[in-house]
Amino acid sequence: MKAMKDLKALSEDALKARMAELRKELMKYSAQVAIGTIPKNPGAIRRGKRMIARIFTIINSRRLNPKA
Repeated sequence: MKAMKDLKALSEDALKARMAELRKELMKYSAQVAIGTIPKNPGAIRRGKRMIARIFTIINSRRLNPKA
């Protein structure tokens, strides 16, 4: 997975910034769904949630095992 390697190379501050950006996008898509309009890219919601989960996993693994 190329995305996972790219995320692992980032610092913790960069990961947090990326997660904040993803959350903003996800909020936009959620608002569109709540209003009743169909988002231009419905798969982006799922990808955004998964990316946020991946970032959480990387951050937590670094905290548990700082040597790696």
